[in-house]
Amino acid sequence: MQFWKLNKVPLLLTFVSLFFYWLFAYDLSRTDYTKLIILYSLLWLVFVFLLKHSKDNIKFLTGIAFIFRAIFIFSIPNLSQDFYRFIWDGRIILEGFNPYLFTPESFIQNQEFPIAQAEALYAGMGQLNGSHFTNYPPINQLCFVIAGLFSGHSILGSAVVLRILIIAADFGTLVYGKRLLEKLNSPVKNIFWYILNPFIIIELTGNLHFEGVMIFFLVWSLYLLHSGKWKLAAVIFALSVSVKLIPLLFLPLFFWYFKKQKNNEILKQVQNDNNSKVKHSTKDKNVISSVVEKSMRPLDYAQDDISIKTKSRPNGILKLLSFYAIIGITTLLLFAPFFSSEFISNYAQTVGLWFNNFEFNASVYYIAREVGYWFTGYNEIAVIGKVLPVLVVLFVIGLSVFKKQLTTKILITNMLLAFTVYLFMSTTVHPWYITTLLILGIFTNYKFPIVWSFVIILSYLAYISLNNADKSENLWVIAIEYMIVYAVFIWEVFTRTPLKNK
Repeated sequence: MQFWKLNKVPLLLTFVSLFFYWLFAYDLSRTDYTKLIILYSLLWLVFVFLLKHSKDNIKFLTGIAFIFRAIFIFSIPNLSQDFYRFIWDGRIILEGFNPYLFTPESFIQNQEFPIAQAEALYAGMGQLNGSHFTNYPPINQLCFVIAGLFSGHSILGSAVVLRILIIAADFGTLVYGKRLLEKLNSPVKNIFWYILNPFIIIELTGNLHFEGVMIFFLVWSLYLLHSGKWKLAAVIFALSVSVKLIPLLFLPLFFWYFKKQKNNEILKQVQNDNNSKVKHSTKDKNVISSVVEKSMRPLDYAQDDISIKTKSRPNGILKLLSFYAIIGITTLLLFAPFFSSEFISNYAQTVGLWFNNFEFNASVYYIAREVGYWFTGYNEIAVIGKVLPVLVVLFVIGLSVFKKQLTTKILITNMLLAFTVYLFMSTTVHPWYITTLLILGIFTNYKFPIVWSFVIILSYLAYISLNNADKSENLWVIAIEYMIVYAVFIWEVFTRTPLKNK
């Protein structure tokens, strides 16, 4: 009954969205560029109006977010071919093969078909994907195996299982995202810039990208960390790494966070000790008055107590190292079933392709590439692809060293900035990479990830040129995308101060 008491405008917008999502899922080809841009823009327009008219109706926004996802249940992804490789890996594991040691191409060229629909899956993923070893970590592979267990002979059936797993992860992100926003004293409605965002619904539920599962574990881990459950947070963080390797980039940023927590613990203990003295010291009025004065102003008087107590208490660095150790051990245990010397070589080779071979929708790299052409006359990706990651690492270390006063919100902001620089420096920026940026932005006051989640659709227009003989991207389209993103980024980061310490 409460549903029908809603304002008519949100209901009308919901039905319009359902129609647009149905068209997107079942009546769109990625080469139909005009229809793609129009549908996406209309979905975004309706999305913004839905948030405007129902921003305080959390139950309604939650309900329609997952109804919109349900539209895609029986669709085949139309903007990405990666899911064919997901299905291949899952079925290969079920047949007893190590997916890190064999490429799909090695089977097909030898006329070997070890799994059901092998030829169709290879054709679907394409020669480029099929010629490389898999780069998907073990928890990601577990999802593929689940799809193979429930649907080992149907591509659509496997896609449905994968989609249900991703939707379940989105629900987990909603639950822990709301809880973390509440703890950070931020508006809970902010989570719908992620959960209800057409970009998220299309790229994760629609196109079956498992960044959504990685994000679920990452948000859960941050919530646990903020709640003081750092050991369990480390285990969950390792699960996030074992879906996608991206969270490894954030590890250096935790140093001062644990240092801060150690001091907070000591301050609380000092206050507790002082309060205990007040209760039990009834003989000496001078002691009582001194203790009361300290307990009323702990930040002024507790420093000497802290210096004394830190001599007998383990340093924050010990907790940090334990945090890292739990993550490392858990991750290694998850990789252990696939381990071999050949696995290390193949995996390193595959990950290296993203820095030294592949290029798509880049920004800084494309400028550096043009400079390389001017000086040498040919593509210097082999050199540039090694320099840019070093610059990213140096930036992350800089954030880790110089940001000494850390709250959870500042920690997440540092993650956001680190990942932004990573994307700016990358040779390859697929649309679904922005999902991580968007979820981190939800916990800060930065809006440029939201802007990027809209204009990222322009990257699909690169396929206009990719269908041509020279296989080159339309750099004008990419320039428009990044001019918008960089303009908002520079304005937010250097012109105003969006983060308030909490």
